[in-house]
Amino acid sequence: QVQLVESGGGSVQAGGSLRLSCVASGYTPCMGWFRQGPGKEREGVAAIRTDGSITYYADSVKGRFTISRDSAKSTLYLQMNSLKYEDTAMYYCAAGPCYPGWGRLSPSFPYWGQGTQVTVSS
Repeated sequence: QVQLVESGGGSVQAGGSLRLSCVASGYTPCMGWFRQGPGKEREGVAAIRTDGSITYYADSVKGRFTISRDSAKSTLYLQMNSLKYEDTAMYYCAAGPCYPGWGRLSPSFPYWGQGTQVTVSS
């Protein structure tokens, strides 16, 4: 069992930046960030193999968000720049095996954090 604890959410104006962090209690080969906005289904944002060799991004965040991992700190990051109103959501960290389809950002990781809220005002 791996526990995940997110932090770094908050309120920001459109065009601003935030960095989310997720501390993991154990090792997993793949990790990702997902989000769920009001009245919306959970969607994948970005995912990474924890050796850093492969990353995937949703089209809606490409060029604005960067996923990274610091193995020494067992921490996953999501740097979010040029935030838009539509980025408003609860953001979740997830982790587990590099299951088939993880690159398509399907929400099939077995371990999930409790979420951190990101609110972008226009």
